[in-house]
Amino acid sequence: MNPILRKIGLTGIVPVVAIDDANNAVPLARALMDGGIPCIEITFRTNAAKDAMRQISAGVPEMLMGAGTVLTIDQVVTAVDCGARYIVSPGLNRKVVEYCLAHDIPVTPGVATPTEVGVAIELGLEVAKFFPAEAMGGLAYLDAIGAPYKAMKFIPTGGIDESMLLSYLKSPRVHACGGSWMVKSDLIAAGKFDEIKNLSVKAVATMLGLHVAHVGINSGSAEEAARLAGLIGGVLKVAPRETSAAFFAGTQVEFRKALSPGVHGHLAIGTHFIERAIAYFERSGLRILPETMLEKNGKPHAVYVDMDIAGFAVHLIQV
Repeated sequence: MNPILRKIGLTGIVPVVAIDDANNAVPLARALMDGGIPCIEITFRTNAAKDAMRQISAGVPEMLMGAGTVLTIDQVVTAVDCGARYIVSPGLNRKVVEYCLAHDIPVTPGVATPTEVGVAIELGLEVAKFFPAEAMGGLAYLDAIGAPYKAMKFIPTGGIDESMLLSYLKSPRVHACGGSWMVKSDLIAAGKFDEIKNLSVKAVATMLGLHVAHVGINSGSAEEAARLAGLIGGVLKVAPRETSAAFFAGTQVEFRKALSPGVHGHLAIGTHFIERAIAYFERSGLRILPETMLEKNGKPHAVYVDMDIAGFAVHLIQV
């Protein structure tokens, strides 16, 4: 997959912005970055769009900025000249798509029917925008029309808010979600960038679902692990459960048969989407230890972070 489209997928959330004053563009982009969303789509719905893109490109170059509501090839050229790195269209315009593909510009045109999905695949696309998502029938409709097209991923946009975000993202057909609830025009116009940041933080928290899944304790031997799991299991009124590497007392406490990273053991941080959590941690300055990656069914399942908390290592785990 194109690296820019892959980065959009790892970000998970694409704020869709209609901006009326280009002077608000840089503080808006910084608010999103500070809130954990390094991606933005500036739509050609206002006269300020071009200047806003130029200002973000110059002032916040680390922001992955795209142009939306792109209807013509001329708008593609303008958007790229202004610093846009990907193109989004509300519908499937063959001329726009073919121009973008010929010039190695990532493009996600809007589709809403099986026929349009088929045309997008024929054109060689891997990701398309599903628009208008809620008006067309929402996730149930997307799952229905997307079922025959296993290779196509979608970015649903239109009517989606935070309450629907997680259910959309959990669909295997969804690449990322577009939305405007954290970047509403009235918030931008009023300069409420702290509120935009807080809404972004909340959206990322909803998406990732980070929580302490269990505590792993280094027991030193299988016998000691079994004994300790039995003790805690007796308190919790649960039977110990053995795995190849440990004994569990319920789901909260793990006793390792052999020493593992961490002087005392580890804290397992559960997440809905481990690859997105890895990307989020790395953007936050935390180093992932790729040599510790464990896979399940061919997909990342757990990995340690270069972090120690009171003698406990930290690892992310898919839940």
